Amino acid sequence: MNRYAELAERFGTPLYVYDLDEVEAARAQLFDALPEGSGVYYALKANPHPDIARALREGGGGWAACRAEISSGGELAAALEAGFDPADCLYTGPGKTTAELEHALAAGVRMFSTDSVTDVQRVGAAAARHGLVADCLLRVNGALAGATTGIRMTGRPSQFGFDVEQLPEAVPRLRRTEGVRLAGLHFFPLSNAEDEAGLIGEFQHTLVQAAKIEQELDLPLAVLDLGGGFAAPYGVPGTRSSYPKLRSELQSVLDTHLPGWRGGTPAIAFESGRYLVACAGTLLLGVTNVKKGRDRTFVVLDGGINAFGGMSGLGRLLPAAVALDGDGAPAVTTASLVGPLCTPGDVLGRDVDVPLLRPGDVVTVPNAGAYGVSASLLAFLGRPAPTEVVVRGREIVSVSRLEYRRSPLPTDAMGRMDRMDSPDSPDSPEPTESTW
Repeated sequence: MNRYAELAERFGTPLYVYDLDEVEAARAQLFDALPEGSGVYYALKANPHPDIARALREGGGGWAACRAEISSGGELAAALEAGFDPADCLYTGPGKTTAELEHALAAGVRMFSTDSVTDVQRVGAAAARHGLVADCLLRVNGALAGATTGIRMTGRPSQFGFDVEQLPEAVPRLRRTEGVRLAGLHFFPLSNAEDEAGLIGEFQHTLVQAAKIEQELDLPLAVLDLGGGFAAPYGVPGTRSSYPKLRSELQSVLDTHLPGWRGGTPAIAFESGRYLVACAGTLLLGVTNVKKGRDRTFVVLDGGINAFGGMSGLGRLLPAAVALDGDGAPAVTTASLVGPLCTPGDVLGRDVDVPLLRPGDVVTVPNAGAYGVSASLLAFLGRPAPTEVVVRGREIVSVSRLEYRRSPLPTDAMGRMDRMDSPDSPDSPEPTESTW
């Protein structure tokens, strides 16, 4: 019996297993690929489990370890639980509310990525009320560079970022905004780029744009966040992409266009979520039934899009691949992998190759460490969340499960709800604790 079979027998299924040794190997591989001295923000949206985030934080002092990129109060809470210094967190997202900003500033967050003039003004107003000055990175929706692989994140109309052509008009207004300091630029042109040449080309294009913006708009760059794009498989066999030329190519461009970077002006940062954690996770699912009809086979599992949603509403990350949790090389057939939910949309893969399976078998989904539990339809139909086991080698570090429950919010003595329509209203009641 292998270790996955042992864990499934002990804790049941659906079950996520996260290996911290693999998390730390991914972190080391990424830092080795990046320009010397640059930093990495870990995007907690990929997997906010505190043990995983803590392992990424504990790599060393300063930029030798990951900092946290967050975009909600919940992710801030997860980052603090993992031990991140709030002053080292980057708060992103186009829909920051006044209440969220107030909470983040009170907790010690000082760096925000901003997407519009009004976004900067909202940050500034909240900071001024606290007697603070917040650092703002201007996220830039730049021009296309033409990479051939990956998910395009820039160069088209988007809720993310200032359109690069609008910056000359916007920056003078932003300089006059109370409560903020314009601290630099934030780009994120591409996601999950397997082709190294394409990724290098995107970063090179971004660096040229950043240097041009700095010079033409006289915008001092304390921090330049170049985003991510580092690829790793999702729910299928494979390994993280390798970028052996990335460091030398980017250092050359930085030396040409931003020569002060080696002295820390600007500090160069990148972001990564999927690359750091995807290959560290394995999902174990139990087979509850095998149904055949009309020339098709359906393998019914005890977890579906409620356990491994992968942003299922986007439909872009399926199908998954599974292997029988055991020894040997079982025969292969074609079947659809479906979950236990009462909806025809609960499908992990249609007509995919699977081992010959029967009720009681346990299958494994590889590379499930990113966009797993927290990206799934957890609350739909009220099924319990998967158990999550964190291991280091043969040692079990922790065992936990997210709990989702309804908590009542207080009303006034007359039970009126008319003042509760806006989370930013000063008359809105403080919410009671809600636990995941």
